[in-house]
Amino acid sequence: MKMKKTAALILAGTMALSLSACGGNAQGDSQGSAQGGSAGGAVKVAIWDNAQLAGLKEIMGDFTAESGIDVEIQVVPWDQYWTLLEAGAQGGSMPDVFWMHSNYSQKFMSNDILLDLTDRIAASESIDLSNYYEDITGLYQFDGKTYAIPKDYDTIGLWYNKTLFDEAGIAYPDETWTWDTFAEVSEKLTNKDKGQYGFASPAANNQDGYYNLIYSTGGSVLSEDKKTSNWDSPETIAAMQWWVDHLVKKSMPSQEVMAESAADVLFGSGKVAMIMQGSWMVGAFKGNEYTFEHCDVAVLPKAEDGTRKTIYNGLGWAASAEGPRVEESWKLLEYLGSEAAQKKQAELGVTMSAFMGTSDTWVNCVPEFHLQAYMDMTEDMVIRPYTRNTKVWEDYSQSTMVKAYTGEMSVEDVCKDIAAYMNEQLAEE
Repeated sequence: MKMKKTAALILAGTMALSLSACGGNAQGDSQGSAQGGSAGGAVKVAIWDNAQLAGLKEIMGDFTAESGIDVEIQVVPWDQYWTLLEAGAQGGSMPDVFWMHSNYSQKFMSNDILLDLTDRIAASESIDLSNYYEDITGLYQFDGKTYAIPKDYDTIGLWYNKTLFDEAGIAYPDETWTWDTFAEVSEKLTNKDKGQYGFASPAANNQDGYYNLIYSTGGSVLSEDKKTSNWDSPETIAAMQWWVDHLVKKSMPSQEVMAESAADVLFGSGKVAMIMQGSWMVGAFKGNEYTFEHCDVAVLPKAEDGTRKTIYNGLGWAASAEGPRVEESWKLLEYLGSEAAQKKQAELGVTMSAFMGTSDTWVNCVPEFHLQAYMDMTEDMVIRPYTRNTKVWEDYSQSTMVKAYTGEMSVEDVCKDIAAYMNEQLAEE
């Protein structure tokens, strides 16, 4: 089987996606064998999140003990990960098994790069796609075929610094908070002269940022049929205008500061009182001495009518279509998608698991954090907007949104500009 197109067509642009990318803890360069995997014969696995490595190694070890197939895991930082897959696709040296993300899945699936799992799933006694969230499964299907086994799903929560709240005499965030409450408290906790801010969310943060406000207040960024941008809808423009007026201008560090230091870094150093972050960040916050001691998480604010939405996403386990260990790779995918492995993923605190009904134990993986907030957010979820060219139009929207943050362009003009560009890209799809 030959690749239909060059790897240059696979990836468009090199802007690093924000950590909203579902599991985007962009540490890397760690490598581990599930059970002393033999060189050459082991299934080579690539991931991008170091915080998940320990738990996944334990799960891979269970697989090795059961199957006799050794596994070796490599952690590659997010901004290098897709270059690795691109080079591998072009040069025939792909990892055997790897994570797939909705930003890239349709391009990889349409280019004969990923192993078609359709028939294998149909014959499997362990994998039944009805056990996973339909939206997550759909991220990894193309032309009626399935190319990845759902790994996890994520929701967004509101992280806050308990110490800063206590010092200000302000009650912690809870389910009664509206977006207006959130804005008012953010402003109260901001002292720009002292470099203290109530909230941080750079223009690149969409899933763990303004998308949640947009959808909670009746807006959207993509039509249901995925053919038209809704960035220029009155509801979306109004939401972003509120976001800039009440949060960006009043309670956030400058875009320049947030570009130099990620929101979670500012939060983890006590300079920011609140951030929005996905459930994939729990391991990182547990491992950070400051956030572990001073911080906790609550549900997101709600709209005035009570609507509280979260943007959710999920990774998939995929395999190389031309790898030297295709059958071994499939056996690993089949195991990773099984109910037993998915339950263990949740129990170990790796992430919330894609297999429905297996994530309840995840809330206990760090009892110091109120992780039930993430589970509570599952009551009204919206799948992260995606199309075939997500990476192209999303990069453009993120870089253009900076101009609204800095005041270079009006919010309305920015939203309309993004919509026009996005519509051009959608028309080409």
